[in-house]
Amino acid sequence: MNRLHYIFDPLCGWCYAAAPLIHAARKIKGLPIVLHAGGMMTGPNRRRITPEWREYVQPHDRRIAQMSGQPFGDGYFNGLLWDVTATLDSEPPTTAILAAEELGGHGLDLLERLQRAHYVEGQRISDLPVLLQLATDIGLNRDDFENACTHWRGQPTRQHIAESRQWLTQSGGGGFPTLVLALDDTLTTLNIAPWIGRPDAWQDYLLKQVAVSQ
Repeated sequence: MNRLHYIFDPLCGWCYAAAPLIHAARKIKGLPIVLHAGGMMTGPNRRRITPEWREYVQPHDRRIAQMSGQPFGDGYFNGLLWDVTATLDSEPPTTAILAAEELGGHGLDLLERLQRAHYVEGQRISDLPVLLQLATDIGLNRDDFENACTHWRGQPTRQHIAESRQWLTQSGGGGFPTLVLALDDTLTTLNIAPWIGRPDAWQDYLLKQVAVSQ
């Protein structure tokens, strides 16, 4: 069966840049998207917001906005990036995405909501109360979501991250995001750089690839 494997991280700026491409790909029938969260900011790579971090990410964020057209809000630039009590940790939102995926395949819905909450609203998406609210925002039952998070929290999430990193290594991808197109028995790692900011052209490209395989 055809698949589009998406190796990502919920706190990755270039994954946010690629979000319109993922949204466009979701509309293609017969090409389900398989999520592989790679844990970019987990364990020793978790980060506290500091002035140095703010100065490092802001030029990248402005470039992402320019190239992709993705919005960055005042809540992010003048809120979260100045909150030195905030910790950026990919593991809790990854657990939440895995839980949402278990609950009817809503992982990508939650990822989109998480990215908007982080980059536009400046919310702390590594905090459990925020994750619970965002899950209800996309229509998930709070109790069901909490139970699914309990199932995925800890070692199951870390195992998923380890397997995703294997995917990244085997695909030859250079980091996050990496997209691997599986058509029949053939895996192709895609260079998405030319498509950033061009979701309609990207969708046409994928449609042609899928049509050729049929």
